[in-house]
Amino acid sequence: MTTFDDRERGFEAKFAHDEDIAFRIAARRNRLLGQWAAAKMKLTPEETDAYAKAVVQADFEEAGDEDVIRKLLGDLLAAGVEVDDATIRSAIQEQTIEARRQLMESK
Repeated sequence: MTTFDDRERGFEAKFAHDEDIAFRIAARRNRLLGQWAAAKMKLTPEETDAYAKAVVQADFEEAGDEDVIRKLLGDLLAAGVEVDDATIRSAIQEQTIEARRQLMESK
């Protein structure tokens, strides 16, 4: 019976680790997305930092990426930047790859 208990604890630990990594990648990706959008809106370095934090916070509104997409799309359009949903989704894919790369390098 202890072998099964050990296996179960091992699976639970791996699941927790995988979820932690996914959370870190998403948070870093959202920060990078905020910086990307801030550059398009020509924000100052201080405004860029605050905006990147706001994008990270926006991801906690609902599950999935739709809350982040809505924020970015709304803010970019309000700032007069011509952007569409497909451009933002493409940026999400690019920044996810970059976030994963950065996380792997930091280990």
